[in-house]
Amino acid sequence: MEPKTEAELAEAITEARGPLRIVGGGTRGTGPGAGEVLSTAGLRGITLYEPGALTLVAQAGTPLAEIEAALAEEGQSLAFEPMDHRAILGTSGTPTIGGVVAANVSGPRRIAVGACRDFMLGVRFVDGAGRVLKNGGRVMKNVTGYDLTKLLTGSRGTLGVLSEVALKVLPAPRASITLAAEGLEDERAVAALSAALGSPFEVSGAAHVAVGAPRTLIRLEGFEASVAYRAERLRHLLAELAEWAPVEDAATLWRGVRDAVPLAGGTGDIWRVSARPGEGPRLAAMLPGTDRIFDCGGGLIWLRLPEGCDLRGILGAFDGHATLVRAAPETMARLGAFPPAAAPVAALEAGLRARFDPRGLLNQGLMAPAPAQAAGGA
Repeated sequence: MEPKTEAELAEAITEARGPLRIVGGGTRGTGPGAGEVLSTAGLRGITLYEPGALTLVAQAGTPLAEIEAALAEEGQSLAFEPMDHRAILGTSGTPTIGGVVAANVSGPRRIAVGACRDFMLGVRFVDGAGRVLKNGGRVMKNVTGYDLTKLLTGSRGTLGVLSEVALKVLPAPRASITLAAEGLEDERAVAALSAALGSPFEVSGAAHVAVGAPRTLIRLEGFEASVAYRAERLRHLLAELAEWAPVEDAATLWRGVRDAVPLAGGTGDIWRVSARPGEGPRLAAMLPGTDRIFDCGGGLIWLRLPEGCDLRGILGAFDGHATLVRAAPETMARLGAFPPAAAPVAALEAGLRARFDPRGLLNQGLMAPAPAQAAGGA
């Protein structure tokens, strides 16, 4: 099913007699479980763009490239730098703004400006009962008592199907400089990234790519004179940890970090680990020889492990969580994409699903951990 209007979307959900798998542009597949595919790709178009007010409203199926092109014409951008999953998942399709919001997809600049959720102004969506709900943006009244805009961002279609989203946009950076250091070990690299982020020099990207020859990257953005001054001061500040030099074609490097491109292709499962930056090198050291990318100053770690490896079982309890992003269907079924939630959180999630999807139609099992993981330690 591919409805072309919000009314058709509501009708499709109202008349559904079994589970529905919600997809946007198809870049992340349809997820686990059975169900008829319901695509939002037919809901497309920018319905409002006011550059002076830094506001954009678009239907959920609008291609991300179409939005980025419109913003670029006005010297603006989606500052949270949404990731493109096609490289690591080996999928095709077209990223859509609804998919970005539904998964709260964000990139390296998140450490400086926040995630997709922080730029959301409002949403329109259809819940599992076929009701059209709206919150924020041009309509501020929230009759349900929930902050639906924040609630729907990152819910992956389990609470409702997005039909329209409103976002805050920002001016694109005028200039950018990326400093790189070669060959650093993980612990030293993360120490350098932490020092850079703790400095007054407004770092907008801090990553360490340990795939092949290790490379540590620090990005500064803004007006040209300011960027040049801050880059020179930062080089002096970090001189005791490594030798730093500007790099060419930095935009391509940061797209690679954003999309975890160095881990794409080949065999193995891909995991995404969120942890305290200082703990990242210790966690990675428990997996010797693993290809890895430390993003967000070391607080976000992308890992490629042998197929079927139970990363959560190896790491045990730590201050963070591990998400299985790419694996064979049997591994995904055994380990679950997401770690188990604490009992109070699980009860809250179940209550929200019962409230917004009383018939249990929408993306059943997509965000639930595998049953065997119920007592796991991630």
